[in-house]
Amino acid sequence: MNKDYLLQLLRNEQEATVSRRRYLHAHPELSFKEKETAAYITRFYENLGLPVQHCRNNYGLTVLIDSGKPGRTLALRADFDALPIQEDTGLPFASVNQGVMHACGHDAHTAYLMTVAACLARVKDSFNGKVLIIHQPAEEMAPGGAKGMIAEGVLDGVDTVMGCHFMSTMPCGKVFYHAGAVQHARSKFTIQVIGKGGHASLPEEANDAILIASELVVNLQSIISRRVASKQSAVLTVGSFDGKGQFNIIKDQVTLEGDVRSMSDYTCQLIEEQVKRICHGLEEAYGCTIKVDYVTDYPVLVNDKNVTGEVVRILQAEQDLIPEITGIEDCGVLNPSEDFAYFAAKRPACFFYIGAMSEGEVYPHHHPKFRLNEKSLQVAALAVGSVAWEYLQQK
Repeated sequence: MNKDYLLQLLRNEQEATVSRRRYLHAHPELSFKEKETAAYITRFYENLGLPVQHCRNNYGLTVLIDSGKPGRTLALRADFDALPIQEDTGLPFASVNQGVMHACGHDAHTAYLMTVAACLARVKDSFNGKVLIIHQPAEEMAPGGAKGMIAEGVLDGVDTVMGCHFMSTMPCGKVFYHAGAVQHARSKFTIQVIGKGGHASLPEEANDAILIASELVVNLQSIISRRVASKQSAVLTVGSFDGKGQFNIIKDQVTLEGDVRSMSDYTCQLIEEQVKRICHGLEEAYGCTIKVDYVTDYPVLVNDKNVTGEVVRILQAEQDLIPEITGIEDCGVLNPSEDFAYFAAKRPACFFYIGAMSEGEVYPHHHPKFRLNEKSLQVAALAVGSVAWEYLQQK
């Protein structure tokens, strides 16, 4: 059996891949609650006669495809959790679970990887080493599913990790990549401003938490513009200002919640220090109490330059064999965060992107009307299957 045979197997599975994706899309489950999704994936592999290993601490699972010959071990990872969003796509296979939706493409990640795993298992005598299939839960919610799986030793014996993400805002047919730091670290904060309540007609006897919190919001915005170097990438957003009260009452307490993205450990630490410094300064200035809970949950995702270069060379060399891939482009740095970063911090890795732009109006990830072009599932299966085949030809 040669590579052409593998590519034909993958093409033959196109309808089945779409069918699996639609089933998963209609039956989404939230992070750390993916019991039925994990069971569905498990049944698929058991029906193929492939043993499944389950994680102890979450619904993650792995499948090992062993050629029986010495060689490298390649891990392929896909996530399978959904989001707390009410779907508004009107699709015939829309979510049947109220308030839960696959609005980020994790259903497609899972479906294409199931296909790749099944086809690689059929040609395992034709490559060297091993393929470890990683189905990971809980990418959307910190601390994320990757951390727990790594703690259980999922990467023991693994040489390289790869994965991909469908992108609804990128043209279908194209594969995108970026070597080095590619996706932001993510931090979040909760800040409680505690003043002194009072009657609206007697502000001098109170300590207005809304006034203090408002100044805090304005000051926080100065961190990115005046403390972070212009060559560094960083974003700070205050996403929640909980100060609801009554028109004639001075509020005694306000809670802010915010999100921070940054592309280096230094910038990440700098922003945290500045947030706390500003809060301390306002405490002193207003004689109030400000409590800060600041957590950095996902690190910067860094693609290994050698592994990424190998992936790009393989895909460029195979464009005649895989006309479904219409282009391979460097996408540069992307703002969203991704807990694949934990895998990439432990092993040389490449996380690349599959264009999945649908026809008609395009909606971003995490939108109630998010949808992807299902032709992208075939592109992903062929791209990842081809890369895995070539990677595992080496001893």
